[in-house]
Amino acid sequence: MEYSPPPLFKQGPSALARLVFFVVLALALLISDARFKTLEIVRGVLGAGLYPLQRAALVPRDMFVGAADLAVTSATLRSENDKLRTKDLQLSQQANTAAELAAENAHLRALLQLSQRSTTESLPAEIQYDTRDPFTQKVVIGRGAQQGIQNGSPVVNEDGVIGQVTRVFPLQAEVTLLTDKDQAVPVQIVRTGLRSVIYGTPKGDTLDLRFVPISADIQTGDELVTSGLDGVYPPGLPVAKVVRVDKQADTAFARVICLPIAPVRGARQLLVLHYVNNVPPRPAEEPDAATAAKDAKAKKGGKPADGKAAVDKSPAKAGEKPAAAEKPAAAKPVEKAPAKPAAAEKKSAPEKKPAAEKNAKPPAKPGAQP
Repeated sequence: MEYSPPPLFKQGPSALARLVFFVVLALALLISDARFKTLEIVRGVLGAGLYPLQRAALVPRDMFVGAADLAVTSATLRSENDKLRTKDLQLSQQANTAAELAAENAHLRALLQLSQRSTTESLPAEIQYDTRDPFTQKVVIGRGAQQGIQNGSPVVNEDGVIGQVTRVFPLQAEVTLLTDKDQAVPVQIVRTGLRSVIYGTPKGDTLDLRFVPISADIQTGDELVTSGLDGVYPPGLPVAKVVRVDKQADTAFARVICLPIAPVRGARQLLVLHYVNNVPPRPAEEPDAATAAKDAKAKKGGKPADGKAAVDKSPAKAGEKPAAAEKPAAAKPVEKAPAKPAAAEKKSAPEKKPAAEKNAKPPAKPGAQP
């Protein structure tokens, strides 16, 4: 009699066969989804169907986070409100001072009959993406030549200088950031008025203030603004702040390390300035100070080479010979005097001989009658 289990306890295929089947099925699904994206639709349907369950599972967490936020929101709002009030008060005081200074400036310019030095127009722009070159600090903004962007225009935000437009396309423009190693901006120190040029560094995180003499009055914490002498950047834009000053006795210039005031890498919305400098250029005929001083010195004392030539030639024109010049002149006739008579005797001898022969009568032939 053959024993067979009841239908309830029948197991079907063995466990090993089922394991191999499901492993092969899982590998096939993984490969097909990775290569051909066959399960994207299934994944989207499952995600949409399970979203209510996910939100229901996250309800306890959201309630806990909301209670914690409610506990700290009042204190945070009070502190932020106090900060905003203080900043609003400072900005209002600065606005009043700026208005007074602007009125005084306009009055003084009218009194001195001076025209306005510059006019600045701005155009808002937004950074789209960074450039692919990892060795440069450049970004691309969504404004171009059709929107009025010009090559060389300065780029700023609400904190200070960000960079400069270095390439313009029809609908986009490339901006070289302030920290790029090839970027240079003329600046001056607000506290002392000392002017210099600030450069980017290869690392792109700091700025280097070059050509600062060792004896210059510069301290940590000094603020640098644009000087406006290059005609590209408007004067007075915040650029950087001094963080370290190294002065060594064996060098003529100090090493000054600065940090940009504006978040160069964190800015998103920018302003592109169109700076128009109304100062007329210097006439081409007007020489500079060094050339004028050199010409005046040459007219007053003469050049060293010309002076020597004038000293040497002036006695010859006046007919006066110095003592050193008289000795060689006297020595020449003494040396050549004996030579001239000897040469004259040699030349005179052959000259007299033909004359004597001409005057002498030819001898008489024998047999001839006189």
